[in-house]
Amino acid sequence: MGGLFQVDQSDQVVKEYERAVIFRLGRIVQGRAKGPGILWILPCTDTVSLVDLRTMSFSVPPQEVLTKDSVTIMVDATVYYRIFDPVLSVISVINVDSVTHLLAQTTLRNILGTKSLSDILSDREHMAQELEGWGIKVERVEFKDVRLPVALQRAMAAEAEAVRDAHAKVIAAEGELNASHALKEAAMVMSMSPNTLQLRYLQTLSEVASERHSTIMFPVPINMALAFSKN
Repeated sequence: MGGLFQVDQSDQVVKEYERAVIFRLGRIVQGRAKGPGILWILPCTDTVSLVDLRTMSFSVPPQEVLTKDSVTIMVDATVYYRIFDPVLSVISVINVDSVTHLLAQTTLRNILGTKSLSDILSDREHMAQELEGWGIKVERVEFKDVRLPVALQRAMAAEAEAVRDAHAKVIAAEGELNASHALKEAAMVMSMSPNTLQLRYLQTLSEVASERHSTIMFPVPINMALAFSKN
């Protein structure tokens, strides 16, 4: 659980991911951490604190936050952090892990209160930079869940549906406009050749007959209909 622990042996092997802070008669030896490798200490005068430099994580309890745009949300986050200054982490606080947990909860709530709902998931690096101190560096802040009120969910769903409907109507209107331009050009081309108009007329009758499974008969000849159309 913890990132550091006490050692009272006369010799100790410090692992690659650990650093040892040695206190001799209450003072840090050479002012820096030792390791990795074999560590020799004086049994009666030295006290050693081993600090784990690996990345650790903890879950922040669900926080009820009021965002900048006055939306109340519940945020469930996970914080990943590591110790980058072993000496500072030992001499600054009694329990680094406990203090980091409490600091993450309060700082996360304060930071989220200054952001709008749309910006919460896109600004994690800035929030990680805010959660630093006592030799601790927060590497990542991941949101496991962001819960919105039911009324707000319904309002957002209705808004999204309205946007989709408006977009569909715009697309349909653009399609009709393009189709009208194409029909206008086709009519101009057909007006130059009456035979083209007649063939198109017959093709349309054929399509209607095939779809309806019926036969269409016109007692009036097509030439006579064209003569009336010219008049």
